[in-house]
Amino acid sequence: MMYWLHHLSVGASSEFLKALNVFQYISFRAVAAAVTAFLLSLVFGNRVIRQLISLKIGQPIRSKEEVHRLSELHGKKAGTPTMGGVLILGTVLVSTVLWARLDNHAVWLLVFTLVACGLLGFWDDYLKVSKRNAAGISERTKLLGQGAVAVVVAAFFLLNPALEVQARALYAPFAKEPLLANLGWFTVVFFALVIMGSSNAVNLTDGLDGLAAGCTVTTGVAYAVLTYVAGNMKIAQYLQIPYYPFAGELSVVCMALVGAAFGFLWFNCYPARVFMGDTGSLAIGGFFGVVAICCKQELLLVVVGGVFVIEALSVLIQRTYFKVTRRIYGEGRRVFLMSPIHHHFELKGWKENTVIVRFWIVSVMFCLLGLATLKLR
Repeated sequence: MMYWLHHLSVGASSEFLKALNVFQYISFRAVAAAVTAFLLSLVFGNRVIRQLISLKIGQPIRSKEEVHRLSELHGKKAGTPTMGGVLILGTVLVSTVLWARLDNHAVWLLVFTLVACGLLGFWDDYLKVSKRNAAGISERTKLLGQGAVAVVVAAFFLLNPALEVQARALYAPFAKEPLLANLGWFTVVFFALVIMGSSNAVNLTDGLDGLAAGCTVTTGVAYAVLTYVAGNMKIAQYLQIPYYPFAGELSVVCMALVGAAFGFLWFNCYPARVFMGDTGSLAIGGFFGVVAICCKQELLLVVVGGVFVIEALSVLIQRTYFKVTRRIYGEGRRVFLMSPIHHHFELKGWKENTVIVRFWIVSVMFCLLGLATLKLR
């Protein structure tokens, strides 16, 4: 919306109207989107929290029988309002409408992803709150919802003759040429794996106060850079990465998410006054998956979102090892004291805020490493 103000500067005589020329630059609008989302979060944060409390939307905490000693550490969190992801989604959407070019179809693809995955997470949170347990929707239902988003994303690329050839290619972070020039029908499956994996990985990371929100900031900044680079022909050619004309505008949406995550972190930092819930975590994860697809940096998401990946892998390793050892020895054994891995460190004696800050540090390092690969092709 604000982008179109730069037309007023064309042929203008006054210095004020000439200054409106700045609205055409993606870098300016990206920063403005972040600041707008952050300020909106501060303005409406307390109101959202009060509303969630009045609706008695409190986070259910797993029982002592389910999580043993962890319940002693997290018992005080019971009743803290959840579904705070609505604050993140709302501020991102408003900021995007204000600062992004709305004639860019990829922007609307990201908006669709946020809304669709957010509604899926909202449904999950609602069932948890209404039934007063941590079950929510089934894993199958969650995967079907995420798969439906993947189909829409795949259709966006594969039904467009100008995009489908490059969309079918698979690029590696350290290679100039694609690893596979044409994934064929497996492209849809690959997109589904990226979106499902990313969405559920962020969801698993959201277990400590501010952990997922802080990692969202670092990952969002990294992909704001990656999308900006992918949308600039000269820079993309220089760095020898895939060029998508529409990708640059997505950096505005990425920075809107960064600002929203910072604003949410204001209320979600230890000790949290509100949790984002699946409403926020599934939406953020799905968002990162689609952004990675839009700038053809899907495999780099494993590096940039390293903390999310480690969290998801810890759950996969724990479950697999438990099932295998139960079949072999008749009793399941564990690799970690508890998964996701942030709970393992809690049970090892680390304070919650220590785990959070150290994971943030690791996330920053992963993002820097991911951005460094731009010069290693």
